[in-house]
Amino acid sequence: MLNTNDILETIKMIREENLDIRTVTMGISLFDCISDDPARLEEKIYDKVTRSAKNLVSVCEELERTYGIPIVNKRISVTPLSYIGAGLSPDGFVRLAKVLERAALELGVNFIGGYSAHVQKGEIKGARSLIESIPEALAETTRICSSINVATTKAGINMDAVGEMGEIIKKTAYLTREQDSIGCAKLVVFANIPEDNPFMAGAVHGFGEPDTVINVGVSGPGVVAAAIKEAGKCDFSALADTVKKIAFKITRVGQLIAAEAAARLGTPYGIVDLSLAPTPAAGDSVAEILENMGLERCGTHGTTAALALLNDAVKKGGVMASSHVGGLSGAFIPVSEDRGMIDAAKCGTLTLDKLEAMTAVCSVGLDMIAIPGDTEASTISGIIADEISIGVINNKTTAVRVIPVYGKGVGEEVEFGGLLGYAPIMPVKRESCFDFISRGGRIPAPIHSLKN
Repeated sequence: MLNTNDILETIKMIREENLDIRTVTMGISLFDCISDDPARLEEKIYDKVTRSAKNLVSVCEELERTYGIPIVNKRISVTPLSYIGAGLSPDGFVRLAKVLERAALELGVNFIGGYSAHVQKGEIKGARSLIESIPEALAETTRICSSINVATTKAGINMDAVGEMGEIIKKTAYLTREQDSIGCAKLVVFANIPEDNPFMAGAVHGFGEPDTVINVGVSGPGVVAAAIKEAGKCDFSALADTVKKIAFKITRVGQLIAAEAAARLGTPYGIVDLSLAPTPAAGDSVAEILENMGLERCGTHGTTAALALLNDAVKKGGVMASSHVGGLSGAFIPVSEDRGMIDAAKCGTLTLDKLEAMTAVCSVGLDMIAIPGDTEASTISGIIADEISIGVINNKTTAVRVIPVYGKGVGEEVEFGGLLGYAPIMPVKRESCFDFISRGGRIPAPIHSLKN
């Protein structure tokens, strides 16, 4: 039975604490679109995507009106295109990106993810061509997102791919230099990529998924921050319980929307991703949550411990609320998308090294970090290698989304706009790691990966 207090509390979360459904993402399999004829392949992909998701936006808008819960983004993820277009040239993949862009515009979705390849042990021809095409594809589209999985705990790290992605990120930054290198904001490098992630830029439709599926990402940093502030000076056990209880309520909202959207679209319901995804708006910050726990500024000593408590409590509360939890599920720390993180980075308390330490206990990795445009490609590859190693050794998902902003240096800021926010240019180490990266080959899988 519905409880009046619960209803009023949810209304307060929406109106005053920025509770929203961050994304409803429809996953679409493209395996039945494969064709030896590139023109036929493009036609079949466009038809499949537009047919499958034709009602996605309208259904989400109906749910917003019915329940009064904002649904910020309506998105699509597709099967990694490196498999679907395995025989294509780089130019052929750019054409596919434009086909998906046209579909996104027709449907009214803000992003399509799946311009992707999995290369943790090596590259098939399609992966090779797709990776080469990324800078041009992201420069010539606005709604296509790309992700490359370069490592898994089982396979180890493909350092050839890590080295290559440093070059690809640099080229993407250059080709989108007139827009402050924004193409790099749509490109992420993964270890242990999840195949049911609704969040961009890393959303893909995995191999074990149904033909179509609905995955939902919830978000409520402001709700959690307010609950911790209200809890006052309690001990850590009580603090964790506070987070668990509020995460349970947030997740129930997400499950309601996921189930309703799936039913109205005639599509299976996949997962709810519990991730606390911040925005640049006031009161919608993961950094603020950590500061409400007692830190003077996010990034100071104690930050990693506070984030570990938050991430664990969010997961524990969320899994009690939904039988189907997936994606990334935890706390995001994207610098440009979190006002508290931005302020901490601007004053120097939050550094790249501290962010790397924090990623050992949170959901993703080094995310939406602006760095000097003259950063060497090998240095970017070194940043990727360090972060990906954390994921491989700890058997968790980690990722890197860095933006070398062409023409800008430390002390300057860059404005991306919308949910992507703004960020200070953060310093990187100037000493070279070129000789290390250029060794190539694979870093072997850790011994604890041998579990069979």
